[in-house]
Amino acid sequence: MSAGAFDRAISAEHDGAGRVAVEIDDGWSTPVGPNGGYVAAVVLQAIVEAVARPEREPRSLTLHYLSTPAPGPATVEVAEERSGRNLTTASARLVQDGRTRVLALAALGGPYAPEPEFGTPPPDLTPYDEAEPIEWVPPGFPIVERFDLRPVLGPLPFVQPPAGEALTGGWMRLRDERPLDAPLLALYTDAWFPAVFVREPLPVGVPTLDLTIHFRAPAAAAVLEPGTPVMVRFATRAAREGYFEEDGELWAPDGTLLAISRQLAILPPRP
Repeated sequence: MSAGAFDRAISAEHDGAGRVAVEIDDGWSTPVGPNGGYVAAVVLQAIVEAVARPEREPRSLTLHYLSTPAPGPATVEVAEERSGRNLTTASARLVQDGRTRVLALAALGGPYAPEPEFGTPPPDLTPYDEAEPIEWVPPGFPIVERFDLRPVLGPLPFVQPPAGEALTGGWMRLRDERPLDAPLLALYTDAWFPAVFVREPLPVGVPTLDLTIHFRAPAAAAVLEPGTPVMVRFATRAAREGYFEEDGELWAPDGTLLAISRQLAILPPRP
């Protein structure tokens, strides 16, 4: 089966010595440059290729975005910092034109003890088949065309009057039907419209400064049918001095928590 658009956009070629060639695709962009979740997926795919331990799933990924990558070739320099009996820690730098654009640290590991297991239940959402998809694409956001987004939690973005709480969520899936793995989950954590947009109706790019993702159920994600939608919820509690945080949660349709995320981003001033 030929690779789909997302697989082509995150493809990585490892030279065997920790250097991984990648190509930043401008089809996954916002007005301020490539989407942060897409860049996270590119870096994570490079780390997975370099570590080459398929029995060790990505468990944690933290990225600091030093400057915005430009569309075109780049190199991800991966270093295995430590590898134990069940856990590998790797660092990575996305380098372009001689400049480090992104710094990352990842933990990859197999399962430990099977018990105990518990989790907070997902929100009670309108079923996917009954939710209305977003049919419009804001100018400068070509990445939106890549997804089937069905908001059912909170108002739509850029509405008036603004919502009293920066909370949003619903159903999300990549139109390119492919298995749900860690790079795709990384993309999902930053591909929904920011929760702050339901409170501050500014249709502008909001650059991510740092993003941390915890992958909670790789085995459950692996058995989902390609193209399965996931439930998402994103919330922002505070915006101060031009910065805001956003917390995200992603669930499988059966309520299994697949990933959680937190990021700090810049909120441009009102025009």
